[in-house]
This record gives sequence, structure tokens and C-alpha cells, in this order.
Amino acid sequence: MSTPRPFTRSRNDRMIAGVLGGIAQRFGWNSTLLRAIFVIVSIASAAFPGILVYLILWLLMPEEGA
Repeated sequence: MSTPRPFTRSRNDRMIAGVLGGIAQRFGWNSTLLRAIFVIVSIASAAFPGILVYLILWLLMPEEGA
């Protein structure tokens, strides 16, 4: 049984800080689709909660390989 990948920000698959790229890598999801869903959900919730969640994850998630 393989150990799951830790939650880390991606160094290679990033648009801003690599948060969504890291989450996509962790679960084996398509990062472009995840980003599109995140933007749609953020806009639907008046953007602020999505931006706040992203900033918190940016601060809490270590960078890949660090």
C-alpha cells in the first residue's frame, strides 16, 4: 500500500501560488478543471470566501520539496 502524497503547493503546476495545482496532484485530478470549478464557486459566493480560503491555504501549505 502506497502512502498518500502530502498536501503541498506545486512548483510545476501553478498559476499563482500552486495551491490548486498541489491539491489536484494530491488527488490525481485535472488542475485546469479544479481551477475552473474554484473560480465558478468563488464567483457564485461573491468571491470573498474563495479568495480567503486560497490565501489561508497559501500560508498553510508548504511548497513541494521544501
